Amino acid sequence: MPVISMFYGIIVSLYYIDNKRHKKPHIHVRYQGKETVISIPDGKVLEGSIKPTKLKLVQAWVEIHKEELIADWELAKKGETVFPIEPLR
Repeated sequence: MPVISMFYGIIVSLYYIDNKRHKKPHIHVRYQGKETVISIPDGKVLEGSIKPTKLKLVQAWVEIHKEELIADWELAKKGETVFPIEPLR
């Protein structure tokens, strides 16, 4: 599970070959010991929960980096190396 970005205590990861359960492109977000799965196309929570303030930060980051996230998703789906993405500042 490669970490692709970290900001404000939030860790964002993509799992390799992880397209069976949720079917759509998504990221795994960890914050304070909890994990949340968030859809890349629309920023919606697919599974888990995160503090609303942190969710808004992640959703803004997803919107800013959507093209890079989709490119990384395509790589991860094939088991290939993904690239880090600039954190939210």
